[in-house]
Amino acid sequence: MAYQMFAAIDVGSNDISMKIFEITAKWGFREVDCVSHILELGSDTYRLGYVSNEKIYELCTCLTDFKSKMKEYDCKEYRAFATSALREASNSLMIIEQIQLRTGFQVQILSNSEHRFMMLKGCASTMKEFDEITSKNTALLDMGAGSIQISLFEKQLLTATQNIKIGSIRVRDMMSGIESRITNGDEVIAEYVQNELNTFRTMYLGDKNIKNVIAIGDEIQALKKIAPELQIKNLVSREQIDYIYKKILKASPQDLALHYGIPFERATLIRPAIIVYRILVDTTKADEIFLHDINLCDGIVADYMDTVRKYTAGRKYEEDIVASAMSMARRYKSNKTHIAYVSNLALAIFDAMKKVHGMNRTQRLQLQIACILHDCGKFINMQNVANNSYNIIMSTEMMGLSHKEREEVANAVRYNTVFLPAYPMIKDSLGDASYTTVAKLTAILRVANALDRSHKQKVEKFNMQVRDKKLVILVDTINNITLETALFKEKADFFEQIYGIRPVLKQRRNV
Repeated sequence: MAYQMFAAIDVGSNDISMKIFEITAKWGFREVDCVSHILELGSDTYRLGYVSNEKIYELCTCLTDFKSKMKEYDCKEYRAFATSALREASNSLMIIEQIQLRTGFQVQILSNSEHRFMMLKGCASTMKEFDEITSKNTALLDMGAGSIQISLFEKQLLTATQNIKIGSIRVRDMMSGIESRITNGDEVIAEYVQNELNTFRTMYLGDKNIKNVIAIGDEIQALKKIAPELQIKNLVSREQIDYIYKKILKASPQDLALHYGIPFERATLIRPAIIVYRILVDTTKADEIFLHDINLCDGIVADYMDTVRKYTAGRKYEEDIVASAMSMARRYKSNKTHIAYVSNLALAIFDAMKKVHGMNRTQRLQLQIACILHDCGKFINMQNVANNSYNIIMSTEMMGLSHKEREEVANAVRYNTVFLPAYPMIKDSLGDASYTTVAKLTAILRVANALDRSHKQKVEKFNMQVRDKKLVILVDTINNITLETALFKEKADFFEQIYGIRPVLKQRRNV
């Protein structure tokens, strides 16, 4: 059976780790080796705002050792990613360049949403019962060094996600600062974490009952070692969480490291981690808590299999992104029927124009999300919908989209109803977004939206065809579409400017 060796490298905030995987078309991926080196890049970044030269040197030395390990397995294919420690460091670009020059590795810095989506992929790919668990209301708690990500699932689909900056290193450093001045530092930190999670519950849970919690993160493996008498494997009760919590609070990091064989640096993070886990379990009142021991390396290989090898093990992750966008639209009282109708029209135009627009699968997804969210700004007021929608999208994390991709969606929504200036006039306000992508998405969104301007879904059937430098949209309806036709002509001019093809609306009346 043909196989491929693949290395997944995580330049994390707590440590640098690499897993070597064997990949086959039939069986997916299998871990064959794992190496790691504790290096708290996050401690520098979160306290100082940058990573020190000493740690950069140690990081490059570690990666050079990883390269030697890859040669042992004749592993040529790899992906290397960095997370919040480099993302938030003021000298991040210099670090990436130093890594390239000294080691030859090309490291990409992930946005938070990209990072957490990879973790979701890793969890879903390695947890056999994931779909069964998330068929009930489930919270996925991803504990990182700088923050936690709480993602909510209903009927196996992702519906909402929120990042909260109460990660293990942040909380530990906060605790060390407080404990030097007061004696009840644990209580103060617990109160702070509780307030953050109460806000989350009010905004996202309301009266909804969470049946399950899936906890993932670097500290899971260490937590399982704390109470060997409980013989914990993957499932724990709330009572067992309380037991572990009390046991950890009575011990020092030195004691934990000595008694349970945990590296001291890791032991210093167990205390803040268990505080957050315990409070989240109490806040959600979950029936069951699943502890799943994975790290970003598992997410990297799962993402590689999904995006490069097209092996998804039955799960369609794009459906999670769309479900999350729909949940967001509901929060802002968007017209569900209208946005579904406009989405179908826009995607039909996109598919008919494949040989013309030059866009890919990701941009098709961006178009669908733009259709779903194009009216969300009306929730704020009816006078400035374009900018309101833009601000809502830019202020809301969308797991699975990079910052650049989210910015392109937000701009397409903004320019759906207002004039799109020439690139030189708005290049500074576009941020990371591609002007070309924004223009292409906007052109299709405008035409699709015009076809349901009345919000009455007057067209029962439609057919799209490109011929003779025209996009012919043939609609079957006995309804009066005078309003739609008038607005369609306005949008057709811009569409033609972008694609060089004129959209033409033709009505076939069914009697």
